[in-house]
Amino acid sequence: MQRLHLQFRKFCFLGIASFILVLLSIIPLRIAIASYQAPFPQAIFTLGGGPDREEFTAQFAQIHPTLDIWVSSGSPPDTASTIFHNADIPNSRLHLDYRAVDTVTNFTSLVSDFKQSHIQHVYLVTSDFHMPRAKFIAIFVLGSQGIIFTCVSIPSDRPRESIAHILRDIGRSLFWIVSGRTGASLNPNIK
Repeated sequence: MQRLHLQFRKFCFLGIASFILVLLSIIPLRIAIASYQAPFPQAIFTLGGGPDREEFTAQFAQIHPTLDIWVSSGSPPDTASTIFHNADIPNSRLHLDYRAVDTVTNFTSLVSDFKQSHIQHVYLVTSDFHMPRAKFIAIFVLGSQGIIFTCVSIPSDRPRESIAHILRDIGRSLFWIVSGRTGASLNPNIK
């Protein structure tokens, strides 16, 4: 009986591993298709984290006057609106979203909005210390939905984030792909 139980567990593990492998193999295909269909960015996507990111984005948006701007959980609405207003960015281009509570949910809360707006390629704007983690999350979350990104890093004096943070958020991104949940509610200290 114990041998049968061990074989069943092995079969379940192989089944789950195969499912994840198939799921992950679809991402490069979706990225390649999006790259072909949208070779140039169609929007600017800024991850919140301080007014310096909105200020940089406002200047960057002046160079790209046809692109809408999506800011995920950045500065308070009054502050962000003032930054973009002072840069002569019309409100019609600006999408401020405050649903995200951490970096993974920056992506998962807006990916359906991007799809509804037929956006397949975004400029991804965040601080340089944060970009490695953001890129991995983007590969899984955006890539799984057929959306690609072009990185735009904002220089900072902070050291890069730890491998542990990156691995944790890769796991959370995979969990989101499989379940539609990020796990953010399980730990209120995740950023």
